[in-house]
Amino acid sequence: MYAPLVILHSWLRWVVLLTALVALVRAVGGRINHRPWQPADDAAGRWFVISLDVQVLIGLLVYLFLSPYTMSAWNNMAETMRDPLLRFMAVEHPVGMIVGVALAHIGRVRIRKTADPARKHLAALIFFGVALVIIAGSIPWPFMAAGRPLFRI
Repeated sequence: MYAPLVILHSWLRWVVLLTALVALVRAVGGRINHRPWQPADDAAGRWFVISLDVQVLIGLLVYLFLSPYTMSAWNNMAETMRDPLLRFMAVEHPVGMIVGVALAHIGRVRIRKTADPARKHLAALIFFGVALVIIAGSIPWPFMAAGRPLFRI
């Protein structure tokens, strides 16, 4: 069960990143062109948040129940904090992702509660943009010490 969920989690990162980019491009375009908030803008943000929620659900299943990294990390947190790979997988990756997801959700709420289209685009740009930066920084890219392949099979 561990391997298929990790593969799915790995591939879904691309969906999250793509939907984030679409939401950001729509926010930038709306802001620059002074375009009214459109249903497609709302849909882009909604799909970004939905993809994040699915990714978090799978990640939590792996993290809490299946990952040999977290099982090892929980046995000795002092040692975990000294090991860059274990620290990244047990602490840095989940904390960064939770912060990113929280920002995306806060952004969606702010957008829904704002009437002014320019402020909606600005909120989308700020919250989705910062969320994307934090999420991208928390992914175990291949060039990192805790790196993983770009495409697991």
